[in-house]
Amino acid sequence: MDLPSVEHVIFIPGVLLIGMVIGYILGARSARAELEKKRARARR
Repeated sequence: MDLPSVEHVIFIPGVLLIGMVIGYILGARSARAELEKKRARARR
């Protein structure tokens, strides 16, 4: 059984980290939009 190469060990966590950052940004944007909708509904 061969060990994964150095590129493999760096690439996979890098891709996971990028995915987590993108998910956090999109999720935070969605949560802010939802909160603003609730505030607008409460004002009426």
